[in-house]
Amino acid sequence: MPQPHSLPSPIHVVQLTDAHLFADPAGTLLGLNTRASLGHVIDQVRREQPRIDLLLCTGDLSQDASVASYQVFSELTSKLGAPARWLPGNHDEAQVMLAVAPELVQAVTDIGQWRIVMLDSAVVGATFGVLADDQLALLDQALNSAGERHCLVCCHHQPVDIGCAWIAPIGLRNADELLQRLHGYPQVKAMLWGHIHQEWDEVRAGIRFLATPSTCIQFAPRSEEFRVSEEQPGYRWLRLHADGRLETGVERARDFEVRLDFDSPGY
Repeated sequence: MPQPHSLPSPIHVVQLTDAHLFADPAGTLLGLNTRASLGHVIDQVRREQPRIDLLLCTGDLSQDASVASYQVFSELTSKLGAPARWLPGNHDEAQVMLAVAPELVQAVTDIGQWRIVMLDSAVVGATFGVLADDQLALLDQALNSAGERHCLVCCHHQPVDIGCAWIAPIGLRNADELLQRLHGYPQVKAMLWGHIHQEWDEVRAGIRFLATPSTCIQFAPRSEEFRVSEEQPGYRWLRLHADGRLETGVERARDFEVRLDFDSPGY
């Protein structure tokens, strides 16, 4: 039996999601400057996560889908000094993202004993999500060829009911097709997403389902109608172990003062 000091070091992952940046540095949602809040969260990540092997950015990086907003997102996150992967959300334009940072928009990344699969669930002109046939085929191929690697699958839209009635219709419309695939592969250890602007963590049939607070405004959990929370923005950290174990947690920017203006343009 190997001694503890000889065990492989886990892969250190950070997830940032739903930054909703604007080309305009003064751009806000409900009065909250999204560029300032992202910068604050990134500074906190730098203090708390000295080692990052991979940064996962799971959609709605931009609010206006402008070249400038993606350039700013890239510049701010580059401070973390980590390789990154992006996927689009319903506010993003995938082709603009690809033009700005083609090296970051990669569907499959192998790192250590893990395979990370980034799926595009965005539908042009819609808030809800769908995994199109090409994305499902990509997933099938990635899982079939994973070998002994453990798999973490990511997209933007939620694939499970989170108890928020208003957000259910804007989730992943073909979640059953996704879940059927995930449960057919024992190497799939977790599913990670954004979109819901709140924390989610549950285990279903051996798979960990995880969502993460936005780096800007938060949605109130268990709300029947659209309602925001004054909780601070945050991020998620993950430790992916070589034996398939996963440790994770959410950290919030406790020293960031959230002042919302409900008379200003909202989400």
